[in-house]
Amino acid sequence: MTTSEAGPALVVRTAAGAVRGRRESGLTVFRGIPFAAPPVGEARFQAPRPPHPWDGTREAYVFGPPPPQEAGIQGRTGVLDAPTGDDWLTVNVWTPDADDRAHRPVMVWIYGGAYKLGHSGSPGYDAQHIARAGDLVVVTLNYRVGVEGFARIEGAPANRGLLDQVAALEWVRDNITGFGGDPGRVTVFGESAGAGSVAALLAMPGARGLFGRAIAQSVPGTYFSDELARDLATAIAAEAGLRPTAADLATVDPRALPEAGAALGTTMGQRVDRWGRVAPTVTPFSPVVDGEVLPTTPWRALAEGAARDIDLLVGHNAQEWRLFLVLGGLADKVTEKQAADALRLFAPDGEAGERAYRRAYPDAGPAELFERVQSDWLFHMPSLHLAEAQVAAGGRAHVYQLTWQAPGMGGTLGACHGLDVPLLFGTFDADLGNLLFAGAEVTQEARALSELFRTSWTSFARTGDPGWAPYDTGRRPVRVLDVRPETVPYPQETSRRLWEGRDFPPLPLPAAQG
Repeated sequence: MTTSEAGPALVVRTAAGAVRGRRESGLTVFRGIPFAAPPVGEARFQAPRPPHPWDGTREAYVFGPPPPQEAGIQGRTGVLDAPTGDDWLTVNVWTPDADDRAHRPVMVWIYGGAYKLGHSGSPGYDAQHIARAGDLVVVTLNYRVGVEGFARIEGAPANRGLLDQVAALEWVRDNITGFGGDPGRVTVFGESAGAGSVAALLAMPGARGLFGRAIAQSVPGTYFSDELARDLATAIAAEAGLRPTAADLATVDPRALPEAGAALGTTMGQRVDRWGRVAPTVTPFSPVVDGEVLPTTPWRALAEGAARDIDLLVGHNAQEWRLFLVLGGLADKVTEKQAADALRLFAPDGEAGERAYRRAYPDAGPAELFERVQSDWLFHMPSLHLAEAQVAAGGRAHVYQLTWQAPGMGGTLGACHGLDVPLLFGTFDADLGNLLFAGAEVTQEARALSELFRTSWTSFARTGDPGWAPYDTGRRPVRVLDVRPETVPYPQETSRRLWEGRDFPPLPLPAAQG
């Protein structure tokens, strides 16, 4: 569909049928376009299937319903304002011009939420500022989360949430030209579990050729072994009085099943003996290294050259775990025992790792050590090592660190997990922005940093260059994103040395090892 003399096209024909968008603030926006059939009935717990075709023109004015999930951080899921229904697998498109001659770069956003929360219709993911700043097409998508998307159950493929993402990228490949996008210039980008998904896509044979650039913001290091994933699924099913099979779990309404995962999450933290490092994260879901959908971890895949031809932008925030420390009411209450337990669990080599951290940070108190080792294990080192694996294989990577401090909650949050999302999208008054900027003025300083994020990200999507030197293991150049951005050697060198040469294998089931 091309632009007419009357103005930009509002109707675009996709492979499944025509859709009508709306003109909003200089962009044409399409919401709630199915990229797969509703995953219910016989399709439940299965790989995504092609969308049902429709006749006539479908009004693409409203976001599709979120996938079933438990309640999350205030506003994060958008559930309160979202429609209901079974059509969870939809995409949304922001485009300057729905003209099949435009051939603009395309950015595809994958939300985070601990693999158990998320909705592309959340107000915090309004992509208008990104599309406008970069003069490009932005696509956001839904994927199955929680039990529906990631529980490792009999009679269902592993990593159904990742398979949904691949199906959405296939939809982009097959349909984005009509929206003014170039299917040969696609960048995937995501944060937290979205970044973990991006990293997984880099390692997945089924995703090859669907994108040429990738941005991973705060990559979590949690990828499950098959044994661990199956044991967690068994525990989830037991909460519902069922076996961990697709047939049994399909007898429970999709909207009721998240309660079983949530119930397990409330007790997981006390079962380090059974589930090891994943227990304190209180989320029983992550991508599973099943040997088929996801053959190996992203770090190993990249080191072996799986994504050598894909440009990578990856980084993290300076105090990732501070968010969970503050929200958990632990900021000034961490005991010496809690710090010691965390160091022995998360640092490399257990008790030897604890001693190494204490020597490396001799002036740190219990709260700082507790926060630092969990930031390093869960986000800092997985993100850095992803870049190092890419470079080791001859690929190209750019690395950043956000050091600007969140102004909300009395300035106690620092450069915490999730702060990059409202800065990137410019959504200071929605979802995480409500929390991280609560009670604080959105200053010109914050707006300038927000603009810098978008300029850097969209420049990378357009050219492969975000505006600073690629990473190498000699100089280790990293862009520090703050009021005065600068490129410096990796700022967390002390932690880097503690983790040097460490791998991030699939998390094991400790009971199976013992």
